Amino acid sequence: MPKENTPSDEERHEEIIEKFIQVIAKNMNLYGITSSVGRLYGVLYFSDNPMTLDDMRDALEMSKTSMSTGVRALSDMKMVDSTFKRGIRKDLYESEEDWYKSFTSLFGNRWRHHTEKNIEEADEAIADLEKIAQQSNDDSLKGKIQHDIERLRYAQNYYEWLMQFIQVIESGKIFDYIPKNDDERQ
Repeated sequence: MPKENTPSDEERHEEIIEKFIQVIAKNMNLYGITSSVGRLYGVLYFSDNPMTLDDMRDALEMSKTSMSTGVRALSDMKMVDSTFKRGIRKDLYESEEDWYKSFTSLFGNRWRHHTEKNIEEADEAIADLEKIAQQSNDDSLKGKIQHDIERLRYAQNYYEWLMQFIQVIESGKIFDYIPKNDDERQ
């Protein structure tokens, strides 16, 4: 006879999955994705069937608007796909199960955006500093500006290298250098 207050195997299973969904949410936070969107991905990932926004709302106890926004964000990052099931009129969604593909898309999108912004900022800073140097009669200031421009050019070289690295990630060439681990889930 089972003891009272002892969780059933099914309850223990659900607790373990919920705990791992929290891990997913924390990890996605590293890439600028909110914990709630990370939890949404985790729920979709562990769902055996595609889910509607209503299903997701019920599973996460969040508003349908939040679910819609989260699904759109995950879809933009190619981490969730919309799918069709005969006889169901509502939109259905399922997670992208290939985490390697999701990572390359997520990493590429996030890093590309920030790196391009940094390149633009460095270009603007150099142009602004060059204008000041041309207008200034202060040799000491001109020397400091030249030194700072050299630092900014170093930063530009780094960002150009980083853009090449992002391309290696996005193109999948990264797997030529660091192969995917064999998929044992099949």
